[in-house]
Amino acid sequence: MTDTTIDRAPADGAPSLAYVPAQRAGLDNVGIIPMSLRTVHFVLPGGVDDPATPSGGNAYDRRVSLDLPGFGWQVRAHAVDGTWPRPDARARAELARVLRELPDGSVVLLDGLVACGVPEAVVPETQRLRLAVLVHLPLGDETGLEPAVAAELDARERQVLRAVPAVVATSDWAVRRLVAHHGLAPERVHVAAPGADIAPLAPGTDGVSRLLCVAAVTPRKGQHRLVEALATVTDLPWTCVCVGGLTQDPGYVAQLRALIGKHGLQDRFHLAGPRSGADLDAAYATADLMVLASYAETYGMAVTEALARGIPVLATDVGGVPEAVGRAPDGGVPGILVPPEDPAALAAELRGWFGEADVRRRLKAAARGRRAALDGWATTARSLAGVLGRLPDEPRRAA
Repeated sequence: MTDTTIDRAPADGAPSLAYVPAQRAGLDNVGIIPMSLRTVHFVLPGGVDDPATPSGGNAYDRRVSLDLPGFGWQVRAHAVDGTWPRPDARARAELARVLRELPDGSVVLLDGLVACGVPEAVVPETQRLRLAVLVHLPLGDETGLEPAVAAELDARERQVLRAVPAVVATSDWAVRRLVAHHGLAPERVHVAAPGADIAPLAPGTDGVSRLLCVAAVTPRKGQHRLVEALATVTDLPWTCVCVGGLTQDPGYVAQLRALIGKHGLQDRFHLAGPRSGADLDAAYATADLMVLASYAETYGMAVTEALARGIPVLATDVGGVPEAVGRAPDGGVPGILVPPEDPAALAAELRGWFGEADVRRRLKAAARGRRAALDGWATTARSLAGVLGRLPDEPRRAA
């Protein structure tokens, strides 16, 4: 376990936030702490900084840790190693120790991947700590879980989320999902959608043929569906690069490589592994179209990362992805959404992308318009700071 303190000079103002299930709506009521910073203890999964296992959740956690001081909150990070959300006894004991050693009344933000599978460690601490849980993905929504495992994780998550005074989700869809599925009081569930850093417009290749998928190679991200779709359009001059971690599910990676070989796509469908920084920027710069075949997403940060570079998107219509795709100010839609588990629909839209120049022009124009309208990470941190500032002064007794 490692602790890190991140300090940044504060700005002026004072925080307050009325609950609303939308990011923009609450911003006018959120200010900034003057002169001094309050402390939030942020409990994170170990490996949050590991470049070999990038994820949207890790990127979100790192970024808000950097930006929260600008809105009055010094972040003290506590990274706890473990196979979350199903840790061994040693990891559970370490999490319990971290929480036990925090002073009474401390404000604590817990990544849901760590917190939601271990109510035995988290729920008792609601008696003395001011807790908020940040849910990147409901635990039971992970693809490929055995039904009994998914049901157990779901029940454990419900215990945790019902016990804490505040829950933070990353999209309006996720707020609705958590409220309905776990029976949470709506006023306790808040949204802090991921931001996006506007980047230079991607020059692409020839404007049509380079496809890019940015996602960890796991069953939930559905790369096998993408391979199946592309195998039916081999007459088109596409190449596809998949950027993402290859270590989370080695069995799935092996199956995917076998599927690529079965269809003879080794020279056209490339598993590039994880990339970050300039290498990731370079991958985006050569992309003409972002493709994402996920089965479940609470938001879809790769979607807005593509749009921040003016790259149109072809993605599955799941969870918060439609929110991430959004619309340009003129109403143009910068992406195409297809049903999950439908490679034929994906293939049909790819044929349209290649065959209809007007479709490409319309999508690219909308992507550039959406790029200019994306919220930055300061908006995310500001929303999250408002939630932390409204935690009850006294710890909440578990229901």
